[in-house]
Amino acid sequence: MQNINDNLRIDSHKLIYHPERVNDWLIGKNIYPIYMEISPSGGCNHRCIFCAKDYLKYKRVFLDTSSLKKTIKTASHCGVKSIMFAGEGEPLLHKDIAEIIEYTKLCGIDSAVTTNGVKLSGELAKKILPHLSWIRISLDAASAKTYMKIHRAAKEDFNRVLDNLSTAVVLKRRNKYPVTIGVQFLLIKENSGEEVKLAEKLRDLGVDYLIIKPYSKHLYSHSKVKDDYRYENCIKNEDKFKKLENDSFKIYLRKHTMMKLKSKRRYAHCLGLPFWAYLDAEGNFFACSSYLGRKEFNFGNIYKSPFKDIFNSLARRRIIKYCATNLNTYKCRKNCRLDEINTYLWELKYPAAHFNFI
Repeated sequence: MQNINDNLRIDSHKLIYHPERVNDWLIGKNIYPIYMEISPSGGCNHRCIFCAKDYLKYKRVFLDTSSLKKTIKTASHCGVKSIMFAGEGEPLLHKDIAEIIEYTKLCGIDSAVTTNGVKLSGELAKKILPHLSWIRISLDAASAKTYMKIHRAAKEDFNRVLDNLSTAVVLKRRNKYPVTIGVQFLLIKENSGEEVKLAEKLRDLGVDYLIIKPYSKHLYSHSKVKDDYRYENCIKNEDKFKKLENDSFKIYLRKHTMMKLKSKRRYAHCLGLPFWAYLDAEGNFFACSSYLGRKEFNFGNIYKSPFKDIFNSLARRRIIKYCATNLNTYKCRKNCRLDEINTYLWELKYPAAHFNFI
């Protein structure tokens, strides 16, 4: 069983690999993000019951390809290292997604995709897999019945996704693509008990890993899913998961993140926002994905201003300063994307007593 010290550091953070950028932040410089999340599409072909972005109403809008490529090119010159295509919609719905992913890699930026996998046909997989660092499919069930209930999807989508995964694995192995193919299982009451069965299916399919993660409700989501599931029930299966692992298939049970749901944050404000950014399907840059659609967290739009101007703007500086000094993180979403990063940065900014006694 992999733990938080695994090579992917899924249950931890990776700022330790970017000491120069961290040092620039620590001495007060305005820095460009290391990582960006981009939403090529505002619409989605599913209506998952746990969706964090449902309040944005799945708008059928798509980022303009030319404008996006220009933004990506400039971002690479400014030191952006990675981009995940995901967001408030299904990224593979964008008609030019293959072109965008290939261009991102050509610009020297590592790229990844989080998707429900329905549109990951063999033809599309051939185009995008060679250019991805990783791709992660949100499956969240081990049976078609549960999948339909949770994803509120077509009956045939469950088997279609499994077929697409199988095809992707074959393409990866045949062509020796360096891409990592993973699956995510968001554990809630509605799918509890299917984790082990899904792990067995995925091991047999040949995917690289399965992530089992806890649910936390988004601040503005309309979701009726309750966040009171007792994750100790899943942790009891740790030995079963360990037996299912082999050299080519790993299971990342996010036990640390599950247990943090019951604990209080060790930082009062959000310090990690300078290191990342979110670009929505309408071209707006947001400082935090928990506040998408909120004007006070929007610091620019790619259709109105160039990338450098946006990231050196007074608006961005003002938002980052507010979040670092006034935003009450105890009221923010539990286990947010930057939780581990914030814990790390808080200790750097406000070190403990006697810190020279290493």
